[in-house]
Amino acid sequence: MGTGRIVLAVTGASGAIYAQRLARHLAQNFDEIYLMLSTQAIDVALTELGVAINRKEFSTQPWLGKSFRNIHLLDEKDYFTPPASGSFRHDGMIICPCSMGTAGRIANGVSNDLVTRAADVCLKERRPLILVPREMPWNLIHLRNMTQLAEAGATILPASPAWYGKPKSMEDLADTVVARILQAVGVEQNLFAQWMVEE
Repeated sequence: MGTGRIVLAVTGASGAIYAQRLARHLAQNFDEIYLMLSTQAIDVALTELGVAINRKEFSTQPWLGKSFRNIHLLDEKDYFTPPASGSFRHDGMIICPCSMGTAGRIANGVSNDLVTRAADVCLKERRPLILVPREMPWNLIHLRNMTQLAEAGATILPASPAWYGKPKSMEDLADTVVARILQAVGVEQNLFAQWMVEE
């Protein structure tokens, strides 16, 4: 039975639109969202979306276009928060987008901030951990890290949009990736048509 809680981490990789649209849908489908934003993620949101996120006076309004009271922003350096502990039960953790640096640290058991610690907890507790890398191409180190993460139980879900639904906008295109992420954490959605399935 689900807990109604989900952990979302946003790193400084390009692809801020994925995190933005994913956060909206998570807020509509889960009771509590524990959010981690790296400093670089905030910089990327400003560059790619033109959105200024204020960590000290955090509100989802500028970022998501609506105030969601069930999204709780955590300090990326604060280990005294629920996701840092294995005793805290939740329905999974999503890192979207996931930088290769973050993936590398998780793959090698290096917990130097709340994101990597919470991910490490997911692996040791056998909870769903979904990494959404966007960077390309991958070098051999990236590939080995991804293999190691998959072997440890993580789901690697690259930000590779689908085209068969004939997306009409950037948002539609991003939603083809968001839909697969939602599927991975058990959320039914209708963001885009399933392949060869009549609605």
